[in-house]
Amino acid sequence: MTNSIPEFETDTKCFFIIGSNTTEAHPLIGVRVFKGQKRGAKVIVLDPRETQIGRLADIYYPLRPGTDVALINGLMNIIISEGLHDKAFIEERTEDFEALGCLVAEYTPERVSRICNIPVEGLYEVARTYATIKPAAILYTLGITEHTTGFDNVRSVANLGMLCGNMGIAGGGVNPLRGQNNVQGACDMGALPNVYPGYQAVTISEVQRKFEDAWSSAGPLTIGLTSTQMLPAAGEGKIRGLYIFGENPMVADPNTNHVRHCLEHTEFLVVQDIFLTETAQLADVVLASASFAETDGTYTNTDRRVQRVRKAIEPIGGSKENWLLICELARTMGAQGFDFPSAQAIMEEINRLTPSYAGITYERLEALGFLQWPCPSVDHPGTPYLHKGKFSRGLGKFFPIEFKEAVELPDPEYPLLLTTGRIMFHYHTGSMTRRSPKLENEAPEAYVEIHADDARQLGLTRRDKRVRVSSRRGEIELGARITNRIRRGVVYIPFHWAEAAANVLTNDALDPVTKTPEYKVCAVKVEAA
Repeated sequence: MTNSIPEFETDTKCFFIIGSNTTEAHPLIGVRVFKGQKRGAKVIVLDPRETQIGRLADIYYPLRPGTDVALINGLMNIIISEGLHDKAFIEERTEDFEALGCLVAEYTPERVSRICNIPVEGLYEVARTYATIKPAAILYTLGITEHTTGFDNVRSVANLGMLCGNMGIAGGGVNPLRGQNNVQGACDMGALPNVYPGYQAVTISEVQRKFEDAWSSAGPLTIGLTSTQMLPAAGEGKIRGLYIFGENPMVADPNTNHVRHCLEHTEFLVVQDIFLTETAQLADVVLASASFAETDGTYTNTDRRVQRVRKAIEPIGGSKENWLLICELARTMGAQGFDFPSAQAIMEEINRLTPSYAGITYERLEALGFLQWPCPSVDHPGTPYLHKGKFSRGLGKFFPIEFKEAVELPDPEYPLLLTTGRIMFHYHTGSMTRRSPKLENEAPEAYVEIHADDARQLGLTRRDKRVRVSSRRGEIELGARITNRIRRGVVYIPFHWAEAAANVLTNDALDPVTKTPEYKVCAVKVEAA
């Protein structure tokens, strides 16, 4: 996130929420949004489903999934044509505005209305509200990124934020709400194929030398594979071994039948996890991780806030802290530099090698409670919001982006569009939450939401408790919920249940840049089971 979560409650005057079911997927952030709304802030929600936050928003419109670029181009067309853009900010702090203006001129409200299925007057309402109320914060999550155009979607929302001068100010910004616990911290620490910790590129020679000297080893000279590239490579025999740590691709990854094929054809599979997940059941070796309550260290949340985790009890049974398991495995394999005596010693190495974390020490976290990176020195207070005064590259760059349809759209054989997501009561693949009797009682089984008009057309009634949903990749049976909260032509399935996994159906086509799968758009059919 460019900004801080508390700003939503105190500073933000307009929320533009797209691709985010905020109150279910990020309920504590949702509370902050509602407190801001109670203070007088406007809330705009665009989503294929009328979620709770959509029902309570000041402005809500259901858009067609996969049309985010067209939508944002259309909003920018209105903002520029009516002179509502922040001319001073654009002149002083950005470049390539003219190129952006030329492209969005082609995205008239009438054209965008036909693409997105939002009325023209609705586009004007959204554009004028966002552009005239400042500071305005854009909130998005996986509904923006989990597309073959996810990279384009993110650049588009950044274009919109800069166009209206909502960058580098408290209460504004472009704010991705991260999907998993400590996913921000994992990325910060180099859990990406193209960077060392602190997003230092592996291809830069001086960065390579720094880490070679620190680790007494040769650094990578080329960019590696993403997780979505590793599994297919394993299925093709190009990768012989996989070490899967804290991940459950048998439920989380798209095209589950192909995932199983890939894992079963992996010569040697190691899984490190707290539970014997669906993926761990396929492993040759399972390493037992300690839980959060048995772990010492730090985590970094979605607004770059680093906080301490303190061990409450010693690990139970044969489980060990994750860092210790990794270090012991590395030493057993003959690697050097894995003799850390504690989690604090690891943080001290992070301080030395990661400029944005240089000033974030255990001592300061104990005294202050948290620090937000970038925090380059021990006398730096941390950074509540980014891009104050200037962008990291100097001038912010506008990227003119053409709209592209999703890879797979409905057709006569598969006439409906499937989108997936989360619900309040379960987290990710359910490996933790589905072991809670109270949470499982709240949401015990998978279901599909279908619009009442679509149900009638398919001959389904409310007595049809079970339906079969099929795509080109597989089929599942699950409960049916006939509702008007979802737009016609679209069905929605939460992905938490392994026994009726939505990702059996989803498309494993990847964004060409990020390699993120297209979880949010694929063609399906629904029949009575």
